[in-house]
Amino acid sequence: MSLNTSNLSDLEEITRFEQAIATFNDGGIDADRFTAVRLQQGVYGQRQQGVNMLRIKIPGGRIRAEQLDAVADVIEAHGQRDVAHFTTRQAIQVHFIPLDKMPSAMRRLAEAGMTTREACGNTIRNMTACPLAGVCPKEHVDVASHIDGATAHFLRNPLNQQLPRKFKISFSGCEADCAQAMLHDCGLIAVKKDGKHGFSVRAGGGLGHKPRESIVVEEFIPESELLFALEALVTLHNKYSDRTKRAKSRIKYLVEKFGEQGFIEKYREEFERTRQALADQPHPQGQWREQTGSEFPGQGAPRKIFAQHQPGLFVLPVALPIGDVTAAQLHGVSTLLSEHGLSEIHSTQDQNLVILNVPQEKVAVVRNGLAALGLQEPAAGDSVVACPGTSTCRLGITSSTLAATKLSGGAADLRIRVSGCHNGCAQPETGDIGIYGEGKRLHGKLVPHYQMYFAGNGMGGGKLAIKGPSLPVARVEQAIERVKQAHLNSGEDNFFAWARAQPIDYFKQSLADLAEVKAEELQSVMRDFGEAADFRVLQLGGGECAGATQVMIGANFFEAAHEREYRNALVFQRKYMEAAQCNEAILRLLGGGLAQLLGGIRSDDLNKLAVELQRLVEGEITHEFARMIAALANVEEISVEELAPISEAVDRWTVLVGKFATAKDAQLDLTEAVAGLLV
Repeated sequence: MSLNTSNLSDLEEITRFEQAIATFNDGGIDADRFTAVRLQQGVYGQRQQGVNMLRIKIPGGRIRAEQLDAVADVIEAHGQRDVAHFTTRQAIQVHFIPLDKMPSAMRRLAEAGMTTREACGNTIRNMTACPLAGVCPKEHVDVASHIDGATAHFLRNPLNQQLPRKFKISFSGCEADCAQAMLHDCGLIAVKKDGKHGFSVRAGGGLGHKPRESIVVEEFIPESELLFALEALVTLHNKYSDRTKRAKSRIKYLVEKFGEQGFIEKYREEFERTRQALADQPHPQGQWREQTGSEFPGQGAPRKIFAQHQPGLFVLPVALPIGDVTAAQLHGVSTLLSEHGLSEIHSTQDQNLVILNVPQEKVAVVRNGLAALGLQEPAAGDSVVACPGTSTCRLGITSSTLAATKLSGGAADLRIRVSGCHNGCAQPETGDIGIYGEGKRLHGKLVPHYQMYFAGNGMGGGKLAIKGPSLPVARVEQAIERVKQAHLNSGEDNFFAWARAQPIDYFKQSLADLAEVKAEELQSVMRDFGEAADFRVLQLGGGECAGATQVMIGANFFEAAHEREYRNALVFQRKYMEAAQCNEAILRLLGGGLAQLLGGIRSDDLNKLAVELQRLVEGEITHEFARMIAALANVEEISVEELAPISEAVDRWTVLVGKFATAKDAQLDLTEAVAGLLV
């Protein structure tokens, strides 16, 4: 399957978003509804009033030279700060853009084939991959084609518009798992088993307030079943994850709810259904090959020049301090690539860049060109990752960006990960040393702290980090220096091995004096980095990581659109009974949503639902509903001639209910959910 993902943009949806902004500015959409609209388009609120962050999806972290120019142009024309931020999810964020400037920024990105659609909100986020996909000697396959296929499949897919919460997917080209399946909602790892190539599938991982390592749901599937597995897991999340308790609506909580075996059983139920519905759909196909070497670059990305599996070509890493780069540097790197016939650059999960396919004879000149832009290769100690924290994020508690600039991994080049809150966007549980910001009361005063983690590694054979003590921000530098020195004194090169060989309470005991704050010492720990005033946590109404409040009937309409796609696919395969069941699911979803909209009780029993709708609303809606469920009742076999009029009636009824719902709630936008049905 060769899918063209060189242009993921849609100019019509940008125009619709521009119109939504105008309606919002005129008071026609309330703030909560508009939040959902802009999050779907990748526009995230900031701490600062009047400006927003624009997140750009970079599937697999693969960027072309002209796309760097497009991002730089957005910064120069629309941003109020001269910086782009590369994230641990290989995406790009541009902050400080006024809302009214967003459509123009999106159109410039669209010219380069880039999109921000579904980069935020309750959607499948940017899919990540090994930074060396396509060039690593150890990989079984370049997973780029699989990411392209999955991205094309899910982008704007009805199933992916109003999930209970976000869903994160990673792809790794070999068992080393540089893309860290352990911490993802779904992680796919290319493997070779019994002489056959395919994927291992993991699910239910996550960081944040309650870190959890993913579990194996498939030891092996052929690549022909890749989309079946992905869609089954997304459907499982959509169907069962809690839409009311936002803090517990990630898929990792379903593993907790059902138990590992119960979760796998639910997954297998959905897998069989997706296998049927998607049976005739082309699947992503990669160029599988034998491994040419055993070396891989460490956790995620090379820290020095790295030989590719293609003879004579090299990967040249570029360090971006805490992931930030200026517009001039982006333009400069683009020009440098073009001048030397280089076209491919990847972002990495440690917020750096790697230039691919550099011939040996051009390494020096490219290195010099980077130096002229103020860029260089990574150096020992600078593997420090940071989220924006209180510089822009509404959820930020501590100034992670300022803390990160004061920290170093030292001579052992330890991986330091700094998050401004427990949501862990910098992935602190995967670092050699990870910290996240929190506020704690000491002697009646709120004091900025960092919760510490040690010896994390999200790759194959790794583990999520060991939880250490929580220390005042003012003492974190000293704590990290103490741990680094203890490691060096041990003589053990591998920090992961050294830290995990220590007694279980080693770090809490060795840092206990730094955790304790006497009353007379309180004033010395009252301030965060860069602050002239004592610490306080601003009440900004919460962040938007969890998306916006959903109108349930809206989510039901998108799920019904997904069932409609399944129905049509099953009809094409002449599986008419299964298609009829999709019609029942549509009626159940929209009938239940309508009942809830009107203050009634939803039911999975269609007959009970019919009685409830008759109580709530009179006229064609209820009459047609009763007629359709009667036509579907007690059907043991059905022909295409019998099914076709029922399906047409279900589609007409869907439009009817959509018009009724939007009349009741003028801010409800079902345009995309009923696309293709409206005349």
